[in-house]
Amino acid sequence: VQLQASGGGWVQAGSSLRLSCAASGLTFSTYGMGWFRQAPGKEREFVATISRAGGSISYGDSVQGRFTISRDNAKSTGYLQMNSLKPEDTAIYYCALDPAGWSVVSDDYQYYGQGTQVTVSS
Repeated sequence: VQLQASGGGWVQAGSSLRLSCAASGLTFSTYGMGWFRQAPGKEREFVATISRAGGSISYGDSVQGRFTISRDNAKSTGYLQMNSLKPEDTAIYYCALDPAGWSVVSDDYQYYGQGTQVTVSS
């Protein structure tokens, strides 16, 4: 099983980035997908989650209204559209898959990708 996250980078505050998470080695559509982030010296933080078919979505309070999670099961790929980025969004972003559905709890996720760095300058 592989989760390949990409799309991170260095941007200025107010900019947008789109993260992708390509899954292989499993049936992507049978897993809920989530995004988490971790900044230096901080605990892992829930960002967003989406159910298997995309009908249920939840966001962390700090990204609500700015980030949009989506998925394309035909491509075995999930996405995180990040708009109006702020310096406090700087972190390593991880995509993850949950076989039980969708969850805001990081320990519920079975598979994690390697992470992609997002840096937002003021």
